[in-house]
Parts: sequence; structure tokens; C-alpha cells
Amino acid sequence: MSSRMRARPQKLHKRTRFWSRRSIVVSAAIGALLAGGGAYAATSWVVGLGSGSNALSQSASVTNLTISAVATPSPSNLLFPGGTGDAVATITNPNPFPVTITAVQLPANTSYAAGFTSAALGTPQSGCSSTTSDVAWNFATGTSGSSHTLSSALTVAANGTLSVTLTNDATMTAAAPVACEGTFFSMPSLTGVTATGGAATVTTGPATDSWTS
Repeated sequence: MSSRMRARPQKLHKRTRFWSRRSIVVSAAIGALLAGGGAYAATSWVVGLGSGSNALSQSASVTNLTISAVATPSPSNLLFPGGTGDAVATITNPNPFPVTITAVQLPANTSYAAGFTSAALGTPQSGCSSTTSDVAWNFATGTSGSSHTLSSALTVAANGTLSVTLTNDATMTAAAPVACEGTFFSMPSLTGVTATGGAATVTTGPATDSWTS
């Protein structure tokens, strides 16, 4: 019995020595990791920034908008002698930034629209030309280039297009010839727009707008 009592402490001593060695190895490894991490995170060597440090940037170039006649959506208000009607157009913005239009400049009220047999504006309407149609932009004056403010600003997306119906912004005089009945018109070219480029909320299309004076 006394020999078994002596053997048990010997086994316990070996197990204690085994776990002690393992604890030393693990502790050493953790210590090395912590030391390495601390050295990477910060040292007493402070580094500053040299004078004149900078970076390069570049601004975009500006390209003119284009405004073109379009068949869709079709005008809701149709022209008649002595009345007004809608004009429908697509605005194309080739710039890499939004462009906001706040006004348009019109040709003189003696510049008339040319008449065509269909919305494709391919075949001229006989007897209803740009010299005889009596169809012009509403509120145009006797002077070319008169400016007219839009009821709401139109913002066209970067590299995007926007279809817009200009409500009652075309007009037909009472002297319009019978040949212009049931005709599609290519409105006279606008002389300019008032527009700026830059960040802005884009107008959802198809849009509706107008100038009222």
C-alpha cells in the first residue's frame, strides 16, 4: 500500500510538468503576437507630410444641348386657326453632368413652322410650308432672340435625354391656309436657351412645361 501511495504523486508530478511546459509555449506565442501587433500599430517614430503634397483633378468640358422634334408623346392640345397647341420635343444632354434649363430664346414671330404629312416629318404638306403656315412659337415677338422663362426648370440627366411637352406654346394665326388642316409641324429652330451645368435633381420624363409670357 505504501508503494502505491508513492507512485501516485510521481504521475501527478509528470502531468504538472507537462501542462507547465504547454502553458509556457502558449504564453510565449501570445506574447510575441501582442508585441508584434504593438510594434505595427504605433512607434515613437512620428512621420509628417512634406510641403506641397497634393493630387490631380480635372473639370469636364461643356458641350451644347440639342432639342429635336419628336412624335411621342403626341400633342394633347391641337392647333387651329386663331388658337394654340402643344409642341413636343426631346432634349439631349451630351455632358457628363446634369444640365438645368430655365428659359428659351425664340425666333421672331414671322418665322413659321414647316408642315408635313406625318409625324415622321419626312414628306412636306403641299401648300403648308414655312412661308405660308402661319404657325409660330407662342409669345414670340417681332425681334429674334426674345427670352421666355419656363414655368418649371427642366434638368436633363448627364449623358441623358428628356422628352417634354410644351403646353400651348405653339400658335396658329387666323389666316392659316386650309392646306394646313391635319398637318404635322416642324417648329422653327429656337435661337438659344438659358441653362447651367452642375449637380441638380433630374426631371422625370416625359415632362410637361411651358412659358406663359
